[in-house]
Amino acid sequence: MNVGDKIPEVLGIDQNGNEIKASDYRGRKIVLYSYPRANTPGCTAEACSLQQHKAALEAAGYAIIGVSKDKQEAQQKFANNYNLEFPLIADTSTELLQQLGAWGEKVSCGRRTIGTLRTTYLVNEAGVIEKIFTPKEIKTKIHAEQILDYIQK
Repeated sequence: MNVGDKIPEVLGIDQNGNEIKASDYRGRKIVLYSYPRANTPGCTAEACSLQQHKAALEAAGYAIIGVSKDKQEAQQKFANNYNLEFPLIADTSTELLQQLGAWGEKVSCGRRTIGTLRTTYLVNEAGVIEKIFTPKEIKTKIHAEQILDYIQK
């Protein structure tokens, strides 16, 4: 997906078994972020950064939604371990990740693999992507601050 595209209506099932739809957030903005794997250092740092700045993001009109290919149980454990108070979609089929363009080839230590590309989409009140933070731009420990800096410009 690109800036100007509308996100899919059905986003998936979260850690609590709730179906998450884009229309549930109409009239609100969304920080929709994809991460490779729950309970790993980088993904934990990113999620905790977002949780720590959740009030500031909400004050700016944003709701937070995470998505990875982890199973629902892993997402629930991740949310419980770090007191994450936002939906974490269990996209085990990678359907949403593929639709978003957050699934593809990665190179780590010279090894090529296929997997989740750490990406963040800022979505407006109508469900349209306004900004995409690419994997190379995201600094996991301060990602919420990166978002806040961008939206406060």
